[in-house]
Amino acid sequence: MDSDRKEILYLNRAKNELDLANAVFKISTETKFKLDLELKEDSTYFSNVISNSYYCIFYSAKAFLYTKGIITKVPDEHKKTLVEFEKLADSGQIDRELVKIYKDIVVKAEELLGIFAKEKSKRGKFTYRMLPQANLEPAKESLENAEKFYKNINLLIKKNK
Repeated sequence: MDSDRKEILYLNRAKNELDLANAVFKISTETKFKLDLELKEDSTYFSNVISNSYYCIFYSAKAFLYTKGIITKVPDEHKKTLVEFEKLADSGQIDRELVKIYKDIVVKAEELLGIFAKEKSKRGKFTYRMLPQANLEPAKESLENAEKFYKNINLLIKKNK
């Protein structure tokens, strides 16, 4: 598979994750969707919005790395992808703001998935809330960041072609 095709697959996956995050956010915040789907009025799925936003950013980053000839694989694919992406910021190839967005969503996703549970109280960057409705603001921020990240990565990829 040539590199352009692999890059497109990653970008398509990122877009799918972003679209799903947007849809789930709407389901969580708009009563008409809850009624159509026969969900309880107080049902929310903000943790899914954060998770899908994370995957949008992850696959966007993988697409960009791929254009630079950088391929990350398991084990530790997610960690390696972030490290390689950060190296590009350190070298001035990408804006440091994109790394900040990436790291922020990693922390939120890890917290929601229960990873690094022992470190949660030390970190203080994101407070996991047991009530799903309380995750509205973190989900909204994650979604906005995913949209910004995806848009900027697409611009960078087009610029570098």
